[in-house]
Amino acid sequence: MADRKPQVLILGGLGFIGRNLIEYLAENNLVSKIRVADKVLPDLAGLSQKQSQIVKSDLVEFKQANLAREAMVNKVFDDGVNGKFDYVFNLAGETKYSQTEEVYKENIIDVSVTCAKAAAARGVARFVEVSTAQVYDAGKKASAEDDKVKPWTKLAKAKLEAEEALRKISGLNLIIVRPALVYGPGDIGGITPRIICGAVYKFLNEEMEFLWDKDLRINTVHVRDVVAGLWHLLQSGTVGELYNMADQNDTSQGSVNALLENLFKIKTSFMGNMKSKLATAVAMKMVAETANEKHLKPWSELCKSKGINNTPLTPYLDEELLYNNSYAVDGSKITKTGFAYKEPKMTEASLRESIAYFIDLGFFPKGLF
Repeated sequence: MADRKPQVLILGGLGFIGRNLIEYLAENNLVSKIRVADKVLPDLAGLSQKQSQIVKSDLVEFKQANLAREAMVNKVFDDGVNGKFDYVFNLAGETKYSQTEEVYKENIIDVSVTCAKAAAARGVARFVEVSTAQVYDAGKKASAEDDKVKPWTKLAKAKLEAEEALRKISGLNLIIVRPALVYGPGDIGGITPRIICGAVYKFLNEEMEFLWDKDLRINTVHVRDVVAGLWHLLQSGTVGELYNMADQNDTSQGSVNALLENLFKIKTSFMGNMKSKLATAVAMKMVAETANEKHLKPWSELCKSKGINNTPLTPYLDEELLYNNSYAVDGSKITKTGFAYKEPKMTEASLRESIAYFIDLGFFPKGLF
């Protein structure tokens, strides 16, 4: 490939990480062709104006596809391409929490295995599987790649099963990436629900209180570092290896709330471990329902008051994410291959940028800060 730019296939390419990967590849002139496969049509994906222009350019070819279906996967890999793909990024799969095992099997495990088998059969040079660091045992110590795994969400359990299945596929040039909580422009389910909660409490003029304490780890990595890291690993990573991605911020509930306090000029606090344990011992489902009832109606009222009648953004916090699970991740292994995180710390400016992305799309109210 020294004399030509590679062709890449991005599975689930219109999702949060995928759209940022497309933008990164295009802006840095790294590839000759990008094929994007996704269930969602580009006009319905909530892309930024820049991303929409790139997706509609000659560089990008879009294929609408259900990637759990082998026949459709074969079309995505073969139909209309001048030669085989050099690299395949798997960003496809179910992203909602608390779904059934059947949903996760079809939309995570089956998708990964079917696509990986297609890549192996065609001799793809690198197949990059993007998993999650929620597969690690949730202890206080930051988890490195060889530490104990004990998935603490059903989604993460399925991701781990997919990883294990992919390792068994003969001829697959596999690299696995486990990012911490990914945030940045286009993020809907990571830090954004907390940002929306901050907006709700600004609207209500009340103090915002979260479960547990300020020290609970929710380690993060900016999406621009994720996509740069994925590309870096194609050249400098090792086939068969696993790489975490997490910034050096050691992000915690306390550090996020400090940013939200400054951003929205609100007060925040925590219930503390003892009170939180008592609450969750009764029923975490009830705790989650109470919290979501508190946030959902004011968010809807806030949006309507600003002329927003439809938005994919929600303050909804899933029950699985409310337990006292420390999301502590050691992301240093990739740096030993020469990679450097350019967004080493979450800042108020980075949160403002994420909000501005959605304000431009008409999904987030203006004038809150």
